[in-house]
Amino acid sequence: MAQEGRIRDALLRHKNLGIDTMAFIYHLEGNEQYGPFTRILFSAVESGECRGVTSVLTLMEALVRPKEMGDSDMRDDYYFALTTFPNLTIRDVDAEVAERAAELRARRLRPPDALQVATCLVEGGSAFVTNDERLSGIEEPEITIMKDYT
Repeated sequence: MAQEGRIRDALLRHKNLGIDTMAFIYHLEGNEQYGPFTRILFSAVESGECRGVTSVLTLMEALVRPKEMGDSDMRDDYYFALTTFPNLTIRDVDAEVAERAAELRARRLRPPDALQVATCLVEGGSAFVTNDERLSGIEEPEITIMKDYT
């Protein structure tokens, strides 16, 4: 229970959360290590306790494995789950996101990371949920590393 409280406290201090691809993949694949975290995260988004935002890159990245495996049912399930999830915005990369991402790239973030974090910022996210420790040096938004809660 203490772990659940820590996770909820970390997440629900924010009304808008940017969510990196791996959180979705861990959740969709039923990852045991990160399941407690992702269940709390996606339950909070689904119920409207907070709003989630991610880049269209997440949709692309999440569909790679089902396509590699030639599993059209898995592909359809992942696509449906992502595109119909309550209180989740999947934002396209537009000029505003690209410009904000360029600022982040200038600080040496990799292009996909810069686009994901920029999407979070443009959509008003005050925290970004990821498992990429390379992002921990970012000052804004607040970076929430899933590993820290397992």
